[in-house]
Amino acid sequence: MTTIRSFMTEDHRRCDDLFAEAEQAVSKGNLELALVAFGHFRSAMLAHFASEEKTLFPTFEAKTGMRMGPTQVMRMEHEQLRGLMDDAINALKNANADDYLGQADTLVIMMQQHNMKEENMLYPMCDQHLTAELPAVLERLETELCEQ
Repeated sequence: MTTIRSFMTEDHRRCDDLFAEAEQAVSKGNLELALVAFGHFRSAMLAHFASEEKTLFPTFEAKTGMRMGPTQVMRMEHEQLRGLMDDAINALKNANADDYLGQADTLVIMMQQHNMKEENMLYPMCDQHLTAELPAVLERLETELCEQ
């Protein structure tokens, strides 16, 4: 049976793979390809954040009454990650590989920490509290992620 944890963790891995494509292009010195690949990664990440902020977090908050807990922390981290992605893509647009690499290093560390919190704490809490809503929530998340 698919859980929120398994479904959203799989999407984290998909985003990680897209990020790796951008990193490979930069390491080969192909900044044009890196810009395209990073654009794909950024779109996937923004869709992931949007699905959490539009569907998963509000559903969890409504069910548990926890509005200032883990979902609030995740929203703040999403904002930080959006800023880092904007800075990284701007570095690629300016063909500044060194600046991109600095942004990417920070981005990957923050993503790893963020994903660990979601995968090991928030998603299991969602699975625990949203058992009745699980099929509908998963369907909405899948639809939202496929729209990107």
